[in-house]
Amino acid sequence: MKRVADDDFDRWWNTNGPWVEEPNVRRKGMSGVQKVTHNGATVYVKRQTGHTFRSLRYPLGRPTVMREGAALSRLDQLGVLAPKPLFFGARKVNGTWQGLLVTHELAEYHDLDTWYDDRAQANLSENDHLLILENLAGLLSKMHRARQQHGCMRSKHIFINAKDSGQGAEYSLALLDLEKSRARTTASRAARHDIAQLRRHSGWSDAHWDFFVERYENKLGHRVVS
Repeated sequence: MKRVADDDFDRWWNTNGPWVEEPNVRRKGMSGVQKVTHNGATVYVKRQTGHTFRSLRYPLGRPTVMREGAALSRLDQLGVLAPKPLFFGARKVNGTWQGLLVTHELAEYHDLDTWYDDRAQANLSENDHLLILENLAGLLSKMHRARQQHGCMRSKHIFINAKDSGQGAEYSLALLDLEKSRARTTASRAARHDIAQLRRHSGWSDAHWDFFVERYENKLGHRVVS
């Protein structure tokens, strides 16, 4: 990731490409994502104007891309797969925040909900389902052991890449949409928040959920689900 500089910011701010997330106007701000080709590779450019969050540390507001960029950088250091940040930064223009986050493409990854729907007729085996949940348990426990909370943990924010190794299917998982991610004081606090959200916003059966929780808590090292 590059250091924030006016020429870098201007260059990314002035790029253009098809919208993959149409501009969303809310809270007197705007946020949208475009797909851009950079040096022959696909990157995603999130642009924000007046789109901020507030906290005890930033009572006057700060662009949400700064929190997301920092979270993605931390996950990269932890070895938790997520879009790798190429650039993020913010500046004020006439008193209004502008924010940028540029990330590398996660090629051949698809959101888990859509992938499950598309694969419904392929009749995934029970072993396939359990292997996906086992890998998810490893991914989330690694993040939570580092006291990092996703903040908006839904199955649609989990992305999957499925490959046939010749000896069976292999499933790689990644996390997206970390605008609300933040560090917590303990692994338990990060874990309880995310796991409770995931339970509310996922469609797994009770048996599959119980399997996931057992594997997750074993990898985390203690119980978080009552």
